[in-house]
This record gives sequence, C-alpha cells and structure tokens, in this order.
Amino acid sequence: MASGAADRARRMAGPAGRSEDAERVERAAPGGAGTTDGDTAGAAAIADITHLVGSVPDPEMPMVGLADLGILRDVQVDDAGAVTVTVTPTYSGCPAMDAIREDIRARLAEHGHPDVTVRTVLSPPWTTDWITREGRRKLAEHGIAPPPQRAADHRPGATFVPLSVRCPHCGSPDTREVSRFGATACKALYVCAACREPFDRVKPL
Repeated sequence: MASGAADRARRMAGPAGRSEDAERVERAAPGGAGTTDGDTAGAAAIADITHLVGSVPDPEMPMVGLADLGILRDVQVDDAGAVTVTVTPTYSGCPAMDAIREDIRARLAEHGHPDVTVRTVLSPPWTTDWITREGRRKLAEHGIAPPPQRAADHRPGATFVPLSVRCPHCGSPDTREVSRFGATACKALYVCAACREPFDRVKPL
C-alpha cells in the first residue's frame, strides 16, 4: 500500500517529483551534478541550460515547450562542461523522441554547449497532469483542447471520464468525439455542436 501511495504521489507531482506550484524544471535545476553548495556560477549555468532546453518546442505541438509539456526531467553539468539532459517521452515509442533529442543538441550547441547527452527515462511514466498551467493555456489558445487536471487521489489504472470537453474555439461544452485519433496519436478529434468547428483534444493519460 505504501509503495502504491508513493507511486501515485510521484505521478501527481510531475517532473522531478515537484508539485504544480513548481511547474518548471528550471526552478529546481540548480544543485545538479558539477555544482557544490555555494557554487552560484554552476547553479546559474544549469538554470540557463535548463531554460534553453525547456523552451525547445515539442515537434508535434510546437506551441508548447518541453518544460511546459512536462517531459523535461533533469539537467546536469559535469566539471568538464558536458551536459546531460533527462527527458521522459509522452508514451513509449513516441516517434517524436528522435527529433526532440536532435533539437535539444542543436539548441545547446548554438549556445556554446557542444557536448550533450540526452537520456530517456520511462519511470515514473509521463502523465498529462505534468502539463503546466501555461502549457494548457497555450494549447487552448491554438485550438487544441487541453486534458483535464485529475484529482490528487486519482488511482492509477482507474478509468477517468470527464463530464465534458469544452471547445477551445467558443468555450461550449456541447462537443463530441468523432475519432479516437486526431492529427497525432496523443490527440483525439472532436467537433463542436455550437460553432461546428472541429478540434483536437489531448488525450488524458
């Protein structure tokens, strides 16, 4: 029971086990490998690198950066300046991961960090609860219905059925799913009965 409770806490906390009040990984980045207590220069470097990586756009939803999407887990810099970035894919086998790795390396190389390793971790698995409030706002702003925020006591494996999906165009709850698969595997296609506009909705995980 204790193990299950701990797993639920990790999933709800989001990247690096933080609450949504600490939404961005960059806020917790100082203190990674290669820094010591009081090493403010090292901490500032990690924070800067984390910001650069966090602002890399997701290939499938470019209006949202990796930090707001919640897949950026950790950034470390060793004494030689080598950077290790840890990310969690939105789902196992996500085809965008190769592009994400290359985009991270390219972004850091542009800013003087050529030695970059991108690690992938699968546990705890990514959940749509890790998408930040800003990320949800950007999705809706670009016509994609964001997934709902689940309650903290939601049980992993339990079926989650929202009461309604609001149209990101007009705000009406009078919508229906027309296809389980939208533009990408992580989205479903909906249509609004009020404004008659189709829209994608990020599937809750």
